[in-house]
Amino acid sequence: MTQKIKIKEIKTTHKAGADRFNPSNRIYVRAAYGFYQKLRKFTGWGLILFFIGLPLIQWNGHQAVLFDVDKQQFHLFNMTLFPQDLTLLAWTFIIAAFALFFFTTYLGRVWCGYTCPQTVWTFIFIWFEERFEGAANKRKRLDQMPWDFNKIWRKTAKHISWLIVSLLTALAFCSYFVPVKTLYSDFFTGQSSAIVLIMIFIFAISTYANAGWMRSIFCIHMCPYSRFQSAMFDKNTYSVGYDATRGEARGPRSRKTDRAETGLGDCVDCDLCVQVCPSGIDIRDGLQYECINCGACVDACDETMDKMGYPRGLISYTSEQVLEGKETKLMRPKIIGYGLMLLIMGSLFVVNLATLSKAEMEIVRDRGALYRENVDGLIENTYTLKVLNKTIQTQVYRITFTGLKDATLNGPKEISIRSGEVFTQPISIAVDPYDIKSKKVILTIKLTNVEDGEVIEQESPFFLNF
Repeated sequence: MTQKIKIKEIKTTHKAGADRFNPSNRIYVRAAYGFYQKLRKFTGWGLILFFIGLPLIQWNGHQAVLFDVDKQQFHLFNMTLFPQDLTLLAWTFIIAAFALFFFTTYLGRVWCGYTCPQTVWTFIFIWFEERFEGAANKRKRLDQMPWDFNKIWRKTAKHISWLIVSLLTALAFCSYFVPVKTLYSDFFTGQSSAIVLIMIFIFAISTYANAGWMRSIFCIHMCPYSRFQSAMFDKNTYSVGYDATRGEARGPRSRKTDRAETGLGDCVDCDLCVQVCPSGIDIRDGLQYECINCGACVDACDETMDKMGYPRGLISYTSEQVLEGKETKLMRPKIIGYGLMLLIMGSLFVVNLATLSKAEMEIVRDRGALYRENVDGLIENTYTLKVLNKTIQTQVYRITFTGLKDATLNGPKEISIRSGEVFTQPISIAVDPYDIKSKKVILTIKLTNVEDGEVIEQESPFFLNF
């Protein structure tokens, strides 16, 4: 055959005027459809429903999850955590860090592509943009057109939608810190406090700016994760990659073109992988830190391969080892180390959580006198019990002690403590001095939960004389 096909030469540098690092350059993201986009949508909607719905759950008449900053209490279903329990928060952050390291080493930036709030809300905002302004090429033309009624109403409707989503997001976020019933009723009736209104305003504007105006530069210029992810990547890490061996030399052609006669690879240079990328990168240039592994270019390329009758996978989730014709090693020192640390930290968190007491007790001795002799000739020591109820229900505790025989407890034998209350109860313990030889005895004062039998105990000295 003498028919010649024009081949377009592709350079690995970006064209002039298309500098994706320039914050002023807007990226018009084209819609992509396919398996990974469905997976991303289902994951995103699941996380959104979880984020909005969790504060709405009621548990034993209380909001299941509530960070009460004013009272310094964190209500978590049947538990109430206080500042002294913040070690659990530290364990949570440590576990999250090692989980991020582990999954990044194994699956690359899968967090960014499927679960990062910035990505989830960005695609929500893009959806509204498509509804009012059309597809990517129509949005680009609309921005180039002069301002008229058509452009004004479309832009206005889009930004109103963005602001409504941002406001609802801010309310959902604040419902973790303000009781949800009070938050929504006060806000929509204009009775919210100034602090609550400031919180809602700041978070709404932040959401509107990040997902609407700064979405094309956030992952490139502002996200710290993109900067240190390379420390966790290796040649066995799964990430979105382009098979240059199969794809090059790239060039446009018809479906009926015989590749063997043209010397072309499978890449038809349709540029769809660039057009659907929310970061505006060309995955064919190799691994880049701006790539968030959302899989949009994978679905777009697979769609093109289907139309051309070529096998899928020109762009896919793969590793550098596979692209070099080698096998990916799953079990390697780095991923084993991260996995072990994640397992250890998770186990310590579970142990800490399982041993968390429902109450805390502090014993304060009478500082005015070590001991005193009462009218019956008994030696008496006075104590003040401070008990914190860390549950969401009223608890009844029985007071007992060990360490002294034939001693008597003066004061109530049972105390009832409301949820979150720091209960103060003075007591005294008296004993006949002739029954004790030592000048100092160590007592163990115990609180026993009447309902479940949980025992809280603390030691304190009992003095007889100098």
